Amino acid sequence: MSLETQIMDEMKNAMRAKDTVALEALRAIKSGIILAKTEAGATDTLAADDEIKLLQRLVKQRKDSAAIYTQQNRPDLAEPELAQVAVIEKFLPAQMSEADVEAAVSKIIAEGGFAGMASMGQVMGLASAALAGQTDGKTISTIVKKLLA
Repeated sequence: MSLETQIMDEMKNAMRAKDTVALEALRAIKSGIILAKTEAGATDTLAADDEIKLLQRLVKQRKDSAAIYTQQNRPDLAEPELAQVAVIEKFLPAQMSEADVEAAVSKIIAEGGFAGMASMGQVMGLASAALAGQTDGKTISTIVKKLLA
C-alpha cells in the first residue's frame, strides 16, 4: 500500500475519532506529497526513498519548532508539535539506535581507511547513503565527528 493511500485511510480514522492533532499531522504529510508530485520533473508517484525523505523533513521541522517553543518557555505550543512528530514517525521505518549508527559508521571508516577530519565529507556521503531512512543526518554527523576526531 502506498504512503498516500495509508495517509488517506488514517485521515478518515482521525476525522471519525475527532483527533485534531493527528489530523493536522496527516494533512501536512498529504500536502507534502502533493507538493512533491507537482514539482518540475516529478512523476505521478513518489519513490519510497522520496517518501522517507519527505517524512523525515516533516519530523525535523516539528522537532525544531518544538525546541524553539521550549526555549521560549511555551510548552503549550511545543506539546502539539511533539504529538505530531509521534504521528508522522508511525510512517517511518524503525530508527536505528545511536550505538547501531556508531557501529555502522565505524565499519565505513574502517573499510575506507579514513582518518582525520579532512575525510569527513567522504564518510558523511557514504554513511548518509548507507543509513538513509534509518536515522537523521544530524545523528550521523555527530557520530562521524566523534569518530574522526
